[in-house]
This record gives sequence, C-alpha cells and structure tokens, in this order.
Amino acid sequence: MAITLKAARVNKGMTQAEAAKALGIGIVTLQNYEAGKKYPTVLTLKKIEDLYGVPYAELIFLPEDNALSTIEEG
Repeated sequence: MAITLKAARVNKGMTQAEAAKALGIGIVTLQNYEAGKKYPTVLTLKKIEDLYGVPYAELIFLPEDNALSTIEEG
C-alpha cells in the first residue's frame, strides 16, 4: 500500500518540527520533501523508513502540482 510522506508522518502523530528533529534535518527541508520539491538522500531515506515504519517502496513523493492534489475545472 502506497502512502505519501506527509501521511506517514501524520500517521505517526508527529509534527513537522518533531519529525525534522528526529531525522536531523531542518523543517524547511522536510517541507520540501513532503511537497515533492526535493528528495532525500539515501541515508535520510533510511532514517525516514525507520522513523515512520514504512519501507521506501511504499512512500510516494508528490509534487505540489500533482493531479491528486488539484482538480481542473472545465
């Protein structure tokens, strides 16, 4: 089952600040990962897997302008 990075964090009951601190990264960096603007290094991915309990293969990194987050009217 695929899950977005943000959903994985929320499912763990963590704020962005808590997750960023646990991962050893800045809040803005985590925000960029969750928004699909930037992608974590392999080492950070391992930390994310361990922290959220979700394997990389199940994580989805979506850009802010993806079709799942926007609806076009027409």
